[in-house]
Amino acid sequence: MWIEIAAEADGELFDAFQRLVPQLTKNNPPPSLTDLAALVKSESSTLLIARADDSSIVGALSLTVYRVPTGIRSIIEDVVVDKSARGQGIGEALMRRALEIAKEKGAAHLALTSNPMREAANRLYVRMGFKKRETNAYIYKF
Repeated sequence: MWIEIAAEADGELFDAFQRLVPQLTKNNPPPSLTDLAALVKSESSTLLIARADDSSIVGALSLTVYRVPTGIRSIIEDVVVDKSARGQGIGEALMRRALEIAKEKGAAHLALTSNPMREAANRLYVRMGFKKRETNAYIYKF
């Protein structure tokens, strides 16, 4: 298994996201090829993918690092590992690479949000040193 930065939005990446995103959420459809291309080309975003030994894509993580007046912010979004590859350290490898990139880019901290039902993922975040914040999270749907 290895982690790489997605350099191109192609059919392989598109197909992987069609398979992976429904395993993460039922609330949002997988991104289109155009959306993936914009993400890959974005200067503030880094799309990490995990590849199995056979080179198939088995996980992904989106990292956004951007400058605000008070410093540099970094956010992890959409961490997903294929159900067939869970328990092999792939999520942790994706997270560790994201931490390295955010630190290299000057971020003071890294934020993420996780569904409470994703118990294994939440245990991973705590084990890696993330601290749970007490917040009131809201959503407004149109």
